[in-house]
Amino acid sequence: MDHAINRRGMLGLLGGAMMAGSFADAAAGHARAPLQTPIGASALPPAWQAAEAVPLWQGRVAPGGTFHPVARAADLAATLVTDVAAPELRVFRPQHGNGRALLVIPGGAYTFVSVRNEGVDVAARFTALGYTVFVLVYRLPGEGWTPRADVPLADAQRAMRQIRALAGTHGFDPAQVAAIGFSAGGHLAASLLTGYDEALFAPGDAIDRLDARPACGVLVYPVIAMEPPYTHAYSCSRLLGDHPDAALIARRSPARHVGAQTPPVMLAHAFDDPAVPWQNSTQFIEAMQAAHRPVEAHFFEEGGHGFGTGPANAPAGQWTNLTASWLDRQLG
Repeated sequence: MDHAINRRGMLGLLGGAMMAGSFADAAAGHARAPLQTPIGASALPPAWQAAEAVPLWQGRVAPGGTFHPVARAADLAATLVTDVAAPELRVFRPQHGNGRALLVIPGGAYTFVSVRNEGVDVAARFTALGYTVFVLVYRLPGEGWTPRADVPLADAQRAMRQIRALAGTHGFDPAQVAAIGFSAGGHLAASLLTGYDEALFAPGDAIDRLDARPACGVLVYPVIAMEPPYTHAYSCSRLLGDHPDAALIARRSPARHVGAQTPPVMLAHAFDDPAVPWQNSTQFIEAMQAAHRPVEAHFFEEGGHGFGTGPANAPAGQWTNLTASWLDRQLG
């Protein structure tokens, strides 16, 4: 059985220098007929099952305590992955490589990993353009790991390093690796872009000594705020726990850590997102502007949340084309 979320039309391209009032003015408009984007399914896609699986920690005990599985809802779609005891990368290789790679980080409110709409579909779109795509199945903070707020970022750092270690055998330039994150995975990608060098664990092998900084990043309807009024409360509580102190909130608020070395970033968001307010993206835009870092943003009049690659027959689906052009400029 498929699950679906409404996704609609694009308002237009808005530059990173625009202020919040301008975004609010642009949000006004007339509703259009809903368009459907599938998210869940009763079985994992064949492309996922056939993809090469690369264990993230290569037989080592991953840093961060002990895995404790959580009871899985009986009606949760198979494509919403939980119980991540062993984080991994799923590898999707192009027929004709362009020498570049993408780390794709699906969302799921830090409760599951949505590997269909924000994993397999994204891989299909970008392998067609020549990218080698690595989809990250990362550990979920509510499954026993400690400190819970660190383990997803530890996995994302390790993923970037693991990808670079595979560059020679998989045919891409280790300097040409970008990161794309969606929703809570957008928070994780933003945390990687701003915290790629945060010391979370002691190096255990040569891979741990490789650079974890992405060449650039794309954040799609990302969770950025860790405080009201704009935070996605469930993602925040799953990552930080129910009663985080001010220091932990600050440490996991990626907009606060944008600096002179933050890679270029592109963002895409819908004004009618019912889950993650578009102001999450503007927070990151403003931080990038304040740090004089390159930033580009695309906002949709309608689209909701979780649209993945977007409907092919609607303007919302054009964000991948806009991303491809932006990546060409950053990685060319």
